[in-house]
Amino acid sequence: MDNKSYLVQMNGNGVHGKSTVSAKSLNGKGVHGNGIHHVSVNGSFYPAKAKSRRQRWEVKPSEMANNTFNPIRAIVDGMKLTPNPDKPMIALSIGDPTVFGNLPTDDAVLQAMKDAIDSQKYNGYAPSVGYLKSRQAVANFFSCPEAPLEAEDVILTSGCSQAIDLAISVLCNPGDNILVPCPGFSLYKTLAVSMGIEVKLYNLLPEKSWEVDLQHLESLIDERTSCLIVTNPSNPCGSVFNKEHLQKILKVASKHCVPILADEIYSDMVFPGCNSPSMASLSSDVPILSCGGLAKRWLVPGWRMGWILIHDRNDIFGSQIRQGLVKLTQRILGACSIIQGALENILNNTPQSFYDNTISFLKSNSEICFNELSIIPGLNPVMPSGAMYLMVGINMDNFPDFKNDVEFTEQLVTEQSVFCLPATAFEYPNFFRIVVTLPEEMMVEACGRIREFCERHYRPHSRNSNDLDQ
Repeated sequence: MDNKSYLVQMNGNGVHGKSTVSAKSLNGKGVHGNGIHHVSVNGSFYPAKAKSRRQRWEVKPSEMANNTFNPIRAIVDGMKLTPNPDKPMIALSIGDPTVFGNLPTDDAVLQAMKDAIDSQKYNGYAPSVGYLKSRQAVANFFSCPEAPLEAEDVILTSGCSQAIDLAISVLCNPGDNILVPCPGFSLYKTLAVSMGIEVKLYNLLPEKSWEVDLQHLESLIDERTSCLIVTNPSNPCGSVFNKEHLQKILKVASKHCVPILADEIYSDMVFPGCNSPSMASLSSDVPILSCGGLAKRWLVPGWRMGWILIHDRNDIFGSQIRQGLVKLTQRILGACSIIQGALENILNNTPQSFYDNTISFLKSNSEICFNELSIIPGLNPVMPSGAMYLMVGINMDNFPDFKNDVEFTEQLVTEQSVFCLPATAFEYPNFFRIVVTLPEEMMVEACGRIREFCERHYRPHSRNSNDLDQ
């Protein structure tokens, strides 16, 4: 066999032509016109490897990896946490309702999972957007006359965090900016900054039960604003926006044509006496991507089942955003198929009493915590209306031993073995967040220790010389 090289071109589905020209005759250098080196091995064609320019190992993390930053982990990991050995640790910092074991999910939820496993129907790959039947179940569960949903409006995700990731990714480009509540869930910034997206923080007002400062929000919007994130009910605040306030937020978004990412993972975890409809049910024109999941309301955060509900009745998103979301889901090929198989029964068979009992417990613990901390000089708790959290303000002038909320909470661990999350982690200094999912007796014990700590370090305001002259 003669020593010839062969060029195989793949055009469409066919293989076209072969060259009988020797490699040497191609540009005199054995290189085809497209810049590919050719090597003939026993009459077969192979592209030759270009010579590596690297002379030594140099493997570096990507810019995306370097830009990924979790404020909570960065702050907590940097704290000097040495609990008092004489007191058992009480962690009020972790937003996981399963930690203490006192809030198990319902038996119907567990049975749905067992049935899905036993059926052996869900051991393979599901479509990247989720099984049609499971998506329809979610659509049926959340659909209402004001905001109807079909299966095509639902994308199943690996937890609500992936839903948020997909929503930001499909709406924003590097150089764009998003509007994020302050204080707010730190994941929004973690995701956005890693993608080269600017984060603009809009203020929530503690004196108004953490309502949005609408004037401040509107002042941040510019031509590169691609998304407004609204968290309701709120992590870390435990606040719940009423219908009128949600309508005011929607009015701002409508005026400036900014789509909304509604983080509604705590949807319906609202205390009795409060009412907070979904944003989509109030929207006449603003397109909304609503992110939710099983984690909190069904008390199974480790199951990693979330969803995006696409509300776009005026076809503003159109087909491109929907197609973009589908493409993005293909990066990890969808959520867990077993959970998807159980999803319809979880949504349809969980008794109302389970939800009611969870809410009743959270409300009771919130009231205990609020009432106990309200009488402690130097602390200003804000009573929540839902979710699992309570925010507490610290009058730092009354605690001169500490520079900020991080030092305050750090020393609280050292002396009392009570760990509260400093709100600096939410870019809101001089507050701390308490998780209210622990057993009642532990809640009471924790509040007693906080009171003892504050009584030890509290100092009344000192009058300065100007006060004395007046």
